[in-house]
Amino acid sequence: MQSTLILVDALEQWKPYYETESLITGADYLQNDELSKQPLLVINLCSSHQYHSEGYYCSLLAQARGHKVLPDVDVLNRIDNGALTRMDDLLQKLCYKWMQATNPAAESFDIDIYFGLTHEPELEKIARYIFEQLPCPLIRVTLANRAKNQIDSVKILGLHELTDVQEDLFATALDNFNKKVWRQPRHHKASRFDLAILYDPDEQLPPSNKGALNKFLSQARKMNINAELITEDDTARLLEFDGLFIRQTTALNHLTYRLAQKAHQADMVVIDDPLSIIRCTNKVYLKELLDREGIPTPKSKLIFKNNRASFAEVTACLGQPIVLKIPDGSFSVGMYKVNNEQEYEEALNELSQQTSVFLAQEFVPTPFDWRIGIINGEALYACKYFMARGHWQIYNHEGKKTRSGAWESVPIGKAPKQVVRSAVKAASLIGKGLYGVDVKEIEGKSLVIEVNDNPSIDHGVEDDILGDELYRRILREFVSRMELKGRR
Repeated sequence: MQSTLILVDALEQWKPYYETESLITGADYLQNDELSKQPLLVINLCSSHQYHSEGYYCSLLAQARGHKVLPDVDVLNRIDNGALTRMDDLLQKLCYKWMQATNPAAESFDIDIYFGLTHEPELEKIARYIFEQLPCPLIRVTLANRAKNQIDSVKILGLHELTDVQEDLFATALDNFNKKVWRQPRHHKASRFDLAILYDPDEQLPPSNKGALNKFLSQARKMNINAELITEDDTARLLEFDGLFIRQTTALNHLTYRLAQKAHQADMVVIDDPLSIIRCTNKVYLKELLDREGIPTPKSKLIFKNNRASFAEVTACLGQPIVLKIPDGSFSVGMYKVNNEQEYEEALNELSQQTSVFLAQEFVPTPFDWRIGIINGEALYACKYFMARGHWQIYNHEGKKTRSGAWESVPIGKAPKQVVRSAVKAASLIGKGLYGVDVKEIEGKSLVIEVNDNPSIDHGVEDDILGDELYRRILREFVSRMELKGRR
């Protein structure tokens, strides 16, 4: 479990705030070699972070000591070089709307961001996004009053530059970011590690139901791990934790991937790691990877929006009917079974609104798909997912309510050996994380459908055989990895 250290130029700068034993001057931090032996989160509030300044070397030395630090040297260099982040279209529209409502004649606006918080409620999402991209405790962002690319400059603020009102907001932001700074621990016995479990309470088809999330929390407590559920609103606190467990459906152009990257760069233990997300969430990439390694899969063909293959060409290769998929679909979303040329053109027109490359696959009907759960290269659980009644997929999204098929958990030792072997081999191409490999069994042979980096773990389904041991095995993997990092 890491402690927090706050670096300032002089202890007198902290007079407006509560006393804390976490406070130290930057000079003392640089000269204290013993600190390199401790797991620390360092919050660098030195007034200058220019190259060769004391503040700069505090961040540099913190990284050399294996400490997590805000800001790190990469952030300092990006700000110094003007390599600024760029907001997506939605945030740019939100920003411009606020500027036009606030003062249409103004050429620019300055907003101060404290650990992802700002005094402008309408800009909360923007402040949080900028902090995720440039994790820095105190920054001033200059926004140009224009419809696009509003971020003009970013400056790191010092404590001495804050007004009384800003000091209050900074104190609140720091309190939210790291409650350990001035609050007593909730438990008399300190936990070995802190684990963040990211989830979306509003997700319709989450990878873990509430029962499973509660199981992770309760088993973590028994293992002396401080596990905490966090949402998108809590992501500014990410570096408080030693590990990140993503229990929200992942995607590359999504918060989940950005947080996985951020956690990985901070040397945290993270499942799903960013490389696994890249390799698993795109079916085009996965197809090429499995084909290259000679792992049996359904016959498939890539189709390109700007150079469409005809229905006749595709069916000559794959047979009829065929299945069309978007590269990054999940839970049976973005998939069409097409039987004729008209359905083929209609499906491609629909999918063309989402992607420029599609995957066409032969239709391999089976009553169920095997799902083999794997962690760190070892089979964890086996489950049969049956097709939804009267439908060709496990999930039927037709109608107002999504319906799914039945399921049956099977002890790993009783699952077909060739299915388990194929799943383990496919997962080994991705990494050492937690994966769910979907396999079809046909006449004693196995076809790998896909590898999921964020497999379903629901209470009452995947844990039907192992029970609480399923959650403990996953948590033990986190512990072993976090202990390994602690020994470096």
